[in-house]
Amino acid sequence: MDSTLWLVVAAVVALVAAGYAAVLLVRVFRARRLLLEAGVPLRSKALFWAAVVYTVSPIDLIPDPVYLDDIGVLLVALRALHSAAARGGADRDELPG
Repeated sequence: MDSTLWLVVAAVVALVAAGYAAVLLVRVFRARRLLLEAGVPLRSKALFWAAVVYTVSPIDLIPDPVYLDDIGVLLVALRALHSAAARGGADRDELPG
C-alpha cells in the first residue's frame, strides 16, 4: 500500500479515538455529579475512581497508542456507577417522608 493511504488511515483512526475520548470526558464530568449525590455506595465510587486512575496511569494492559483498554475500563465503571445511582434514586423515592 501507498504510504499516503496509511497516513490517511492513521489520521482517521486518531480522529475516531479522539471523538470517543471527548465523549468519555463529558461522561466523566457528568459522573462526578452522580458521585456527589447521596445513595451511591462507596464500592461504586471506588470503582469509578480506580478506573480514572487506571486511565491516566502509565501502566496499561495494551500499549498506550491503543486506548481500548482504558476506554473499556472507564465504560464498565461508568455503567456500574450509573446503575448504582439509578438504584439509589429508586430507593430514595420509595422512602416515606
